[in-house]
Amino acid sequence: MNSDKQLRKGPSWWHQIDFLGMHLLPFLAFFTHVTAFDWILCAFLYVTRMFFVTGGYHRYFSHRTFKTSRWFQFVLAGGAQSTFQKGVLWWGANHRIHHKHSDTPEDPHSANIYGFWYAHMGWIMGPEYKPTRFDLIKDFKQPELFWLNKYHWVPGLVLMTVSYFLGNKINGTGWFDWHAGLSTLWIGFFLSTILVYHATFTINSLMHKVGKPRYKTGDYSKNSVILALLTLGEGWHNNHHYYQSATRQGFYWWEIDITYYIIRTLGAFGIVWDIRGVPEKVKNSNFLKEGGKQLEPSFPANDAVEVSK
Repeated sequence: MNSDKQLRKGPSWWHQIDFLGMHLLPFLAFFTHVTAFDWILCAFLYVTRMFFVTGGYHRYFSHRTFKTSRWFQFVLAGGAQSTFQKGVLWWGANHRIHHKHSDTPEDPHSANIYGFWYAHMGWIMGPEYKPTRFDLIKDFKQPELFWLNKYHWVPGLVLMTVSYFLGNKINGTGWFDWHAGLSTLWIGFFLSTILVYHATFTINSLMHKVGKPRYKTGDYSKNSVILALLTLGEGWHNNHHYYQSATRQGFYWWEIDITYYIIRTLGAFGIVWDIRGVPEKVKNSNFLKEGGKQLEPSFPANDAVEVSK
């Protein structure tokens, strides 16, 4: 293989079929009676689990932008893992790789190098990033996190079971009205899971392709108000790549950052603390515009990198 190229295998056929099959499960709701409760649960699980991903996986475990207790740390990890996005230590370690090597061949999911679909979801299913890089996340040593990371499917399975039995109870005649909870399972749990998947993955695949940058970061990260709304604030991606230490990613008051608002609320109750802000001198410096013209990142996209199909 050419030394200028890095071959990535991408997901196997089995993983692709498995992932596609999960996307087909909500369509089974056509054979059930979908209720208002199912849609309410879908919306609730989308918002709450998106927060666990953005506030937990990302702003806490990956970047340590605030502090919390050991019990709430466990809640953040378990809630995030209920999305079936692998383990908490796996997620945090890979995200740290992304920031260290953003938009270079070492970036796990650069859409500018490996293409949209690999950056969106191919990388998470492929063999290259299956092991957890424990050496990159040594700041978390609690045994319960290692247990969760090893059995990363457990929180999702628990939530799936709870959703089903809630559907039995609310849609039917009792906890064991076996048919009544099926619509809740397909819509409340699986549809919300798929929506969280793709909203999360757009930050990898789209936020280095579309939107507008504000700061010079040396990569292709951009800001998007639409994706910020869909992901509870993660769409202010260029802001975040410029200053990763801040809990807040919407640097200005008009940049809606729901994850930050939730974290501030938790802080008011003493559940989290040492919430990191954005210093004014940081926020108002290093703007990308120079003479009214957008500057390009300091390196070109490397189109010599291959991803095998």
